[in-house]
Amino acid sequence: MLKIFADRVSIVLGISFKRLWNILLLQLGYVLTKILKKPIQLGMPVSISIEPTTSCNLRCPQCPSGLRKFSRKTGILTKEMYDDVLTQLGDYLMYMILYFQGEPLMNPWFFEYVKKANQKKIYTATSTNAHFIDEDTAGQIIESGLNKLIISLDGIGQKEYVAYRVGGSYQKVLDGISHVVKMKKVLKSRTPHIVIQFIVFKSNEHQLDEVKKLCKDLGVDELQFKSAQFYNYEKGDPLMTTIDKYSRYKKQSDGSYTFKNPLKNKCYRMWSGCVITWDGLTVPCCFDKDADYKLGDLKLNTFKEVWKGPLYNDFRNKVFTNRKDVDICKNCTEGMKV
Repeated sequence: MLKIFADRVSIVLGISFKRLWNILLLQLGYVLTKILKKPIQLGMPVSISIEPTTSCNLRCPQCPSGLRKFSRKTGILTKEMYDDVLTQLGDYLMYMILYFQGEPLMNPWFFEYVKKANQKKIYTATSTNAHFIDEDTAGQIIESGLNKLIISLDGIGQKEYVAYRVGGSYQKVLDGISHVVKMKKVLKSRTPHIVIQFIVFKSNEHQLDEVKKLCKDLGVDELQFKSAQFYNYEKGDPLMTTIDKYSRYKKQSDGSYTFKNPLKNKCYRMWSGCVITWDGLTVPCCFDKDADYKLGDLKLNTFKEVWKGPLYNDFRNKVFTNRKDVDICKNCTEGMKV
């Protein structure tokens, strides 16, 4: 618990007067929006996800990157695009997630991006399947200053692991985790905060206690259980967990499934952050995996023009008036306990 607390505290260590003032403006705009029933955006985002690449080595069945079913192009975040984003937003950001779709460590400049963000005192995090972490890469992770490393481990043993992580190697993941834990000790580093993310499926729901023990044995800092997203959930899916606590869905009397979240007409994410794809498209959040809701293009406009522009505010208004009609909101976990 102490390590988790220290990690959370480290997010605010980079706060400055400009960032604090921006947070106050964001809060004020959000409150005014709820009172006046129209979108008012006074600040800039405090958190963004930026996509290093859409390429991935695995073929996970509920992931458009894994299924190779993107309608948008597969590509890689260039130094020029990243530097442009950092120049425009670096003074406001508290938190940067170097991940959206794809496997981030497949970007050859990934560690350079982390270092540049840390130079601006921005907390950095990423999520990886760990297949590219050898001893040398583990050292680069430590030396880059990455604050949080989320590693997906959705099953104990090869059979359970590949039930979802198709094409993966359970042993490679274990080796990758071990390399990072070892290099943290060798380099006497407190970072990154190592999180094992365990998505609960029917195939692994019997392993919850086992993964707790494994994480303790491996020496990681935190274990997080996550509910699984399914695109066509109405008729159910063989991978859906039977444990209600870890399911986003509930079964109805006719045998179909519906989402638990009542989807109230509000969403703070529309004020606090967004996602930027590898090619500079701005989309509202991480549930818009295929960038269906393109709210702007940083190759054509500045971020501020996009963030405070009519297209973005029209989308915010939809979320605040009839969120159930926004399809990417239907799988959103905001408002759920898990």
